[in-house]
Amino acid sequence: LLDGVYPFYLQQRKVSLFDVSTITVIVVFLTFACSFLLIIPGIRGRVRLYWTLRVLFSLFMGVVIVTVQFTGDWETGWVRANTSYKSFSPALVSADIGLHVGLAGVNISLRGNPVNQINETINYNEHFPWSFNADYDRRYRQGLERGLPRPILYVAEKFTTQSPCSMQRQYRISSHYASATLWVAFCTWLISNMLFSMPVLIYGGYMLLATGAFMILSLLSFSTVKNSPMCLIQFGTATLHTGYGGSFWLTLAIGLLCFVAGISVVTLHYCNLDLLKTFFDLREDEAEELQEMTEEYINLHFVNRGL
Repeated sequence: LLDGVYPFYLQQRKVSLFDVSTITVIVVFLTFACSFLLIIPGIRGRVRLYWTLRVLFSLFMGVVIVTVQFTGDWETGWVRANTSYKSFSPALVSADIGLHVGLAGVNISLRGNPVNQINETINYNEHFPWSFNADYDRRYRQGLERGLPRPILYVAEKFTTQSPCSMQRQYRISSHYASATLWVAFCTWLISNMLFSMPVLIYGGYMLLATGAFMILSLLSFSTVKNSPMCLIQFGTATLHTGYGGSFWLTLAIGLLCFVAGISVVTLHYCNLDLLKTFFDLREDEAEELQEMTEEYINLHFVNRGL
């Protein structure tokens, strides 16, 4: 032992609180939102309310579509168990083990209950990626070399390519298709905003429907994992069970909102076009165009000569 710790435990691992990619996306969209709020006082009348609703709703849809690509709570699960903490040590700890599955990889958490046990602070969160440019098995071997706690290595081993469970293959394929479908939904969201600003309202509504459809397809792709038999993750008599997490339900909610917004736009286009144009601030533009077409410019010199 080296100061009461095995030599291959070089330092205490700290829990990861934030994801840099998620924060970057949120900051970018917040910048757009703040920029719009700075110019919103220049819009007069109730049109200001319509502009605020349209812009903030559209930005919220966009930030959700991009952010869920990097979150790690599409599927989550926790279990409390008494388990061994280190290899080659008979000491047992009471801890909460968490599994958080995202589209880019899996996060495994270990939190002591209480946090301070056997003269150590037990609070870990390790990320094991499976994206195209990442090597999951290599990251797992690095965890072995660093001497990660045994519960984390046990759960991570279930997702290795050599594991007979084949859990990585199931999750990785479904996650890749879900991610690709979400990026298509982001493209249709951009096209819908372009069409609304041109303005071509009916086609913008169609693109909102397409956005909602692709978001639902991404959920269906990810949920195909549940159709395959899964290996049990057991710690003694306790079993780690997972269920759909916050990102899954948030994506579902935004997809349904896109359907509702798209259907509303299409329905108003055929049933009450004037109300739709009022909401998108188009009636005043038509009045101005009509006024410009009816204005006459008369040269008084030629009028006097004619008289």
